[in-house]
Amino acid sequence: MTRWRNAPAVQVPAALRDAVGGHPLIAETLIRRGVETVAAARAFFEPSRYEPAPADDLPDLTRAVERLRQAIATGEPLAVWGDFDADGQTSTALLLETLWGLGAKAMFRVPTRHEGHGLHRLGLQHLVEAGARLILTCDTGVTAHAEAAYLAQRGADLIITDHHVPTEHLPPAVAVVNPHRLAAGHPLAALTGVGVAYQLARGLDPDLAERALDLTALGTVADVGTLVDDNRYLVQRGLEALRATRRPGLRALYDTAGLRPDGLTEEHLAFVLGPRLNALGRLADASDGVDLLTTGDELRARTLATELEGLNARRQFLTRQVTDAALAQVESQPALLREQQALVLSHPTWPGGVLGIVAGRLAERFGKPTVLITAPENELARGSGRSVPGVDLIAALRACAPLLQRFGGHAAAAGFSIDAERIPELRAALSRAITEQVETIPEQELVVDDYVELPVLSLELVADINRLAPFGRGNPPLTLAVRDLKVVGEAPIGRMEEHRRVTVEDAQERRQTVFWWQGADRALPEGPFDLALSPRASDYRGMPELQLEWIDAREHAPAPTVVRRAPAIDVRDYRQEPEPRSLLRGLAADADVEIWAEGTAPEGVESRTRSELGPSPRLVLWTLPPGRREYRVAIDRVQPRELIVFGRDAGLDGAVPFLEGLAGLVAFALNRREGWLDLAAVAARLGHRPLTVEAGLAWLEAGGQLRALERGDDAWRLARGAGQAEPEAVDEARLRLDALLAETAAYRNYLRTAPVEALLP
Repeated sequence: MTRWRNAPAVQVPAALRDAVGGHPLIAETLIRRGVETVAAARAFFEPSRYEPAPADDLPDLTRAVERLRQAIATGEPLAVWGDFDADGQTSTALLLETLWGLGAKAMFRVPTRHEGHGLHRLGLQHLVEAGARLILTCDTGVTAHAEAAYLAQRGADLIITDHHVPTEHLPPAVAVVNPHRLAAGHPLAALTGVGVAYQLARGLDPDLAERALDLTALGTVADVGTLVDDNRYLVQRGLEALRATRRPGLRALYDTAGLRPDGLTEEHLAFVLGPRLNALGRLADASDGVDLLTTGDELRARTLATELEGLNARRQFLTRQVTDAALAQVESQPALLREQQALVLSHPTWPGGVLGIVAGRLAERFGKPTVLITAPENELARGSGRSVPGVDLIAALRACAPLLQRFGGHAAAAGFSIDAERIPELRAALSRAITEQVETIPEQELVVDDYVELPVLSLELVADINRLAPFGRGNPPLTLAVRDLKVVGEAPIGRMEEHRRVTVEDAQERRQTVFWWQGADRALPEGPFDLALSPRASDYRGMPELQLEWIDAREHAPAPTVVRRAPAIDVRDYRQEPEPRSLLRGLAADADVEIWAEGTAPEGVESRTRSELGPSPRLVLWTLPPGRREYRVAIDRVQPRELIVFGRDAGLDGAVPFLEGLAGLVAFALNRREGWLDLAAVAARLGHRPLTVEAGLAWLEAGGQLRALERGDDAWRLARGAGQAEPEAVDEARLRLDALLAETAAYRNYLRTAPVEALLP
C-alpha cells in the first residue's frame, strides 16, 4: 500500500513568480526543489546560464589526463574496457572517439553478460598480449583489486573511471576517477559512468567532448542518473545534440524505433533508445552497441539497428515470461514475501539478461527489495537485485559478502554471483542485513503536487509543466490527482497485452483515457476512487495529443450495503482423465452447461467459442484459454457455479499449424467475404488472441502472400499479395509471432499442471 502525501505548501517570492510565469504550480515546484531565486531559475531553465563545475574537481582526473597524453604522444597502445549496459556502451564509444580523435592507438573490450560486470583476468590477458600497456576503464573497475594487481604484474598501467560505490581501499592504479570521492552535494557527485567519461574527455580536449554530448545524455538517462546540477545541464544540452545528431547509428535507431528526432525527449531515451541498447547487452554482444554508436557506415548502422529491434522484442517477451513465473512463485509460496524483508526468487532456466528488469517491477509492486537469481546446473548462480527507497541494497549485500563469489552495484541496484546451494542462506542473511539497516521497510510514499479536475488536464498545461523537464531521478515528473472517479471502460494494449487503457469518468460524467503501463494484470478499483496521474504529450503519428499515465489509485471505503461477494466456483478436474469423451457426452446431455472449445471441437457434442458463450451454472473447458484476459471475460460472461476442466490440446500453438489454420481462414475471407476478416472471430476459431492473429497476418503480408487494404480495430480487409517477400520484415514478423505463440503456450502449459485451486483466473 502506498501512502499519499500532499506536497508541502510554499511561499513563492513575487519576483520569482513574475519571472517564471505560467501556471502557479511551476514556481511552487521550483521552490520545493531548491530553486529559490530568479538567477537559479534561469540557470535551471536555460543551460546557457548554468556554470558547470570544472572537470578537474574530480579526484585523480588530472593524473589520468597526463598519463593518457603521454601514451598518445609516444604511440603507446592502450585499451578501453567498458561495460555491457547502455551507460557502459555510451561511455566506451565516447572515450574511443575522443582518443581516436587525438590520434591514439586505442582498442576496446566490452565483456558479455555471461562473463559478468567488471574486469576479468582472461580478458585483460588478451589485451596485454595484443600489446596494450595502458588499460582505461569506464563505468566499471572501482572494486577490481585483484585485476589491478594482475595488470601491475604484467607491466601494464590502469586508469579507472567509474561511478559505482568504491570499497574502503581503492585498487592500485595510476588514477581512480570516481564521483563518490567528492564531498556530498558537489555538482559532479551524481555523475553516471558516461558522465565521468565526458569529464575525462573535457580534460583531454573540450572540443571533442562537446561532440559527445549526445552520448552523454543518452547514457545518463538510460542509467537513471540523478538529473540535478551538472547531470541536468549535460542532459539538457545532450538532448539538443541528439535531436540534430549526425551519427548514422543513432539515426538508424530512430528510424527502426519510429522516433521523430525533433520531438525527442528524455522519455524516449529512458524507454525507447536505452532499452534497445540494454537488450543488446542482455541478450547478445554489447560490442555491437559500441560499433553502432561510432560507425560512419550507413549500411552497417542500419543492419545493427535492425538487429537491436529484434533483440528488444525478444527482451520484452522474456521479461513477461520471467515476470509471470516469478509471480507464480510468490503465489504458490506466500511465505517468501510475508516472512522476509527481501523477496529472493530463483529458477534454473531464467535468462540472466532480464532479471534486473523483473526485479525492479516486483520491488515496485510489493514495496520490498527484490532479488532474482538464475541458477543453471553445474554453474555459478547469478543474481540481480533492485531496492526500494530507504534501503541500501549494496550495503545489505556487503553484509552477505561471505556467501557471495563477487558482487557490485549501488544503493538501488546490484548484482552478484553465488553457489546455488547457498541461495537459502542468502535469503535469510539478506533479510537480517536489511533489518539491521531499518527495523521495518519504509512505507512507500507518493507525493501529490496538486489536485485538479479532469477538464484542467490539457496540452497547454503539459506544455507549461514540460518547462521543468528533463524529468528523472532528483527531478521527477509532476504527479497530479483527480478525486471521485469511476472506471467505465478498459482494454489491454501492447505487443504482449501487458499494458492497459482505462476510461475514467467523474461525477459530472466527464471522461478521460488513462494509460496504465504494466498494469494489465492488476486489479482495477471497483467503486469510487482518487487517481494519481502524470500528464504528458504524445506525438503519435506526428500529431501532439494529451496522454495521461496512471500512477496510483486510492479507493474510497465502500459502504457496507453495497458490498457484494461473487459466488464461489467449484472445480472438477478431468485434466488427467484417460477417456474424456464419454464423460463429456454425459455432461453435454444436461441442458445447463456451456462447453468451451476452440481450435478443435469435440465430435458429436455441441461446443462454443468465446464469443458464443452465454450464462450457465456450469462451464466446461474442453480446450484451454489462450490468456488471462480471455479466461476472465469467459468466466464473467458465463458466471458459472461449477468449472469442469478437461484442457485438451488443440495443437495450434506451434507456428506451422497456426499459420496453416490462419491461411485457410484468410483464403475463405478472400473468396467469400470480399477480403473482410473478423479478427475476434478468427482468434476464437484458432484458439488464440487477436494480437497473435495480427502478428500472423503481418507475417503473411511480409512474405508477399497477402496485402492489407484496411486495418481496423475489429476487422481487416485483405487482398492477395504479389508474392514478393521482404526478408527483414519476414524475420521481424516471425520473431514477434513466435514470441506471442510461446507466451500462449506457456500460459496453457501452466494451466495444464497448476494445482486445482489455481485453475480460476
